[in-house]
Amino acid sequence: MHVTLISTASDLAALARDWNCLAGGVPFRRHEWLATWWTHYGPREENEQNAAAPPGASPNGVRPGSELFVLAVRDAAGHLIGVAPWFAEPTVTGGRLVRFLGSGETCSDYLSLLATAEFAPAVAVAVADYLCDRAARDWDALDLAGIDASDPTIRRFADALAERGAVVSSRPGLNTWRLALPESWDAYLAGVSKSHRKQLRRIETRVLDTGRGQLHSIRSAESAAEAAAFDIAWNCLVDLHQRRRRALGQNGCFASPRFASFHRDVAERMAAAGALRLDWLEIDGRPAAAEYHLTAGGIAFAYQAGVAPDMIDDEPGRAITVALIRRAIADGLAAIDFLRGDEPYKAHFRAEPRGSIALRAVAPRAASRWRNRAWQTGDGLKRLVKAGLQSAGVISTETGKHA
Repeated sequence: MHVTLISTASDLAALARDWNCLAGGVPFRRHEWLATWWTHYGPREENEQNAAAPPGASPNGVRPGSELFVLAVRDAAGHLIGVAPWFAEPTVTGGRLVRFLGSGETCSDYLSLLATAEFAPAVAVAVADYLCDRAARDWDALDLAGIDASDPTIRRFADALAERGAVVSSRPGLNTWRLALPESWDAYLAGVSKSHRKQLRRIETRVLDTGRGQLHSIRSAESAAEAAAFDIAWNCLVDLHQRRRRALGQNGCFASPRFASFHRDVAERMAAAGALRLDWLEIDGRPAAAEYHLTAGGIAFAYQAGVAPDMIDDEPGRAITVALIRRAIADGLAAIDFLRGDEPYKAHFRAEPRGSIALRAVAPRAASRWRNRAWQTGDGLKRLVKAGLQSAGVISTETGKHA
């Protein structure tokens, strides 16, 4: 196997088709998601060189001086068989910290080294070899979050790093939650508690099955008519999300210009790839709720939502969830994944928690270990300050992926 470093946006773009063959049915691993993230969150120099960069893209998404650090793994015939989708940022101690593309406020879940099941163990070892044997001076630490705790590729990668002298540790992250879908809506109802079944039936009889509630769906933005409908649906989602968060005394995710521009862009790209579900529910002719899902491998990943704060008595959040579960079952989907965060409604709808971790590895060099100790000291202080501000109500504890 041969590992090469991809450090420019043009070289990153050239990997798109082969990259997506390695995404393993996870939209957050797709090239559309991660390369678009770099377009919007990468440093100014990279954005100015990239013709696809949108007007107004913020130069401050990552620390100044950050660079792509994508590792492409190829076999003897030159075929792409693995990708480490990373970038490297300078630290205050003078080192280089490697993170996943898609990090930060976008809350990308199920990130990993990308490879097919056949080649994943060998790819994990090849990347560890590259980091520890040939490129040790190019990085000081890995800080990789949003990983499924049961990910076998990451486990093999962590073991390979430790075998080569790296200091490896992990810490638990927020759970993700996945609802396995039965063959019918009646079968789903039979699996929930009697009290919850009564609530869901009430939503059906009061809203969804009376004509009061109308579910509208967007899957594509290719034609002029579809593009116009996409604009309406997207603006509805953003408006409902922001109004609901402001009603709760929070800023809302779309108050971030980077977040808003990234998602408007990536949603169109995901739609073009057939990986988007954008839905909104009208009750009595008024927009009441909207949801933004990404799809892959027979699973709908429920990324973002919004509800009308002045229509809470109609339970719009529960109503659209019921409508979308019914739609997903009818479409033959295997599951709905509610992603990270332990909001009570997820368990209430019978989703099951899935653990996540963040992996940290320090390069097998004395200088890197010293920098890591200095970083941990500073990071610990920042966490203490943040916790104090949250407990005092000075800053929000909002995590983002909920209505």
